[in-house]
Amino acid sequence: MPSFLRGLTLGLSLIVAIGPQNAFVLRQGLTQQYALLAALACALCDSMLIALGVLGLGSWLSRVPVLVTAGTLFGTAFLTWYGLRALRSAWAGGAAGLEAGGPASATPRQIVGTALGFSLLNPHALLDTVVLIGGASAGLNSAGRLAFLGGTILASWAWFFTLALAGRTLAPAMARPQAWRVLDALIGVTLLVTAAGLLWGLQG
Repeated sequence: MPSFLRGLTLGLSLIVAIGPQNAFVLRQGLTQQYALLAALACALCDSMLIALGVLGLGSWLSRVPVLVTAGTLFGTAFLTWYGLRALRSAWAGGAAGLEAGGPASATPRQIVGTALGFSLLNPHALLDTVVLIGGASAGLNSAGRLAFLGGTILASWAWFFTLALAGRTLAPAMARPQAWRVLDALIGVTLLVTAAGLLWGLQG
């Protein structure tokens, strides 16, 4: 398979699975509140991490266990905090007031900050982009690595912007308060399960 297609398929296979970044971008798309900005921030972060992985940072990080442990604990705390916040919103029904086209509940700076947190403080995202993608490109020559890098980055950008735009399309279906409560509950559970998996991995 050509290196570009290998990168594209690997990138999609890793990014399509539901996770903190996807849940965040989809939610911003549904509320129509800076969805494209959220997608852009996540895509730029992924592009940077993927490039670092392909350039060899992943192999270096794997030799420094203390950095991996510290990052995992910090990321676990961040995901737990955001997950509990989502569950609280689901319990209170607070997200039901976020109607499509309504007043923004967050500033652009807050949106970018949250996107950076989900991208850079999530060890799963770091593992996928820096370690797994970087490792998959290890046997390629220079031209092959560039093509592989282009494919994986394209997968990231295409997926995040698809989520943002799909959220806008689905927004009318989310007009019911109960739908928002279910979405927030799913997001909260996803984040908490991710955090628990990270702690379990440390014990292993």
